[in-house]
Amino acid sequence: MKKHFKLAALSLAVLSSTAFAQDSSEPEYKSWFGASGMYYNTDVARPFADGVVDDNGQGVSLEYGFRFTQSWAARVEFTALQLDYTTNANTSADDEGEMTGVDVMYFMPDDQWYLFGGVKRQAVLESTTLGNIGIGKHWDLFENAKVITEIATYHDFGEDYNDYSVKVGIAIPFGKSSTSSAPKDADNDGVIDSVDQCPMTPAGVRVDATGCSVDNDNDGVLNSVDQCPNTPAGTAVDAKGCALKDADNDGVVDSKDMCPDTAAGVKVDAKGCTVFDEETVEITLRVLFDNESSVVKAPRDPEISEFAEFMKQYTNTTAVIEGHTSAPGSEAYNMDLSEDRAASFKEVMVDMYDIDASRLETVGYGETRLLDTAKNAEAHRVNRRISVTVKDTVKVPEEK
Repeated sequence: MKKHFKLAALSLAVLSSTAFAQDSSEPEYKSWFGASGMYYNTDVARPFADGVVDDNGQGVSLEYGFRFTQSWAARVEFTALQLDYTTNANTSADDEGEMTGVDVMYFMPDDQWYLFGGVKRQAVLESTTLGNIGIGKHWDLFENAKVITEIATYHDFGEDYNDYSVKVGIAIPFGKSSTSSAPKDADNDGVIDSVDQCPMTPAGVRVDATGCSVDNDNDGVLNSVDQCPNTPAGTAVDAKGCALKDADNDGVVDSKDMCPDTAAGVKVDAKGCTVFDEETVEITLRVLFDNESSVVKAPRDPEISEFAEFMKQYTNTTAVIEGHTSAPGSEAYNMDLSEDRAASFKEVMVDMYDIDASRLETVGYGETRLLDTAKNAEAHRVNRRISVTVKDTVKVPEEK
């Protein structure tokens, strides 16, 4: 617990010393007087000569504070304190005394909250000196009154125990700083409120001498020359503040678009023309034949139709139709049969699907390229075939 208290105190010191160089401006008010009610809890390990104190003390505090800058302040505090305790004879009792001390205080920007640390002398049951740190806030109640809320912890370095307190009260500020009488500029646009005809201008907006925006639609064209004063946010505009036309919505205005009908969703270059990428397309087909046959049994098979459609779509492609046989039979017979099978499939492509014969080449391999070398009916079935592969490299539009 002692280690944690020292760490918190060190953090307060580092934060305060760093912030000191950042804010030396004059505060809104110079001093305050406060009165608060306090709940005080003692450490169960805190030793007392006459009894063990329970965690239910209370008091009334008076304080006077002075602000050196917007961030830095100090205060003196007096607390009339009563601690309830249980005697060695197990009877309830209380004792009254006081606690006095001083604190150094650091207020965060805009008085969001403050940190404080100091020394207190406590005289209840017995006298002791305590170090304390805490956090609090002055809440605006009225123009000349603030609500005080604080929580603090106290440490006796000699006895090594920690108490804590919670405080709620009222503070009356006085001594307004000289800057408080300066002309106000509520929206911080550089035009004082008495002259500002647009008092709620958003932060960062350029304004004229009357405090009103010089570019109402924020399109970069001043109101004085903007012929389209209500352009939607993010719209590209011309020198007159009017939207540049882009008929195909590709991000290139019509005046610079050399490809005015670009398809939706594709990437374009600076001239508005589609950016293409290369892509490889490929299809492979295998057709099986009956034993010692070169007849294509199902020329309208969906896979054959799909192959034909592929060749029609990619008109620059050519294909080599490879004929094959199973192992039974002589090599010469099988070579002739494989060539017949390739030629038969070419005939189907040309006659039934209108594929240009010049795009198709045939070759027979006989039994030299068996798919399955086993000597059974299934192996023979898959080896009686033609196979053909078509591949092409095409240009396709890149997507955005």
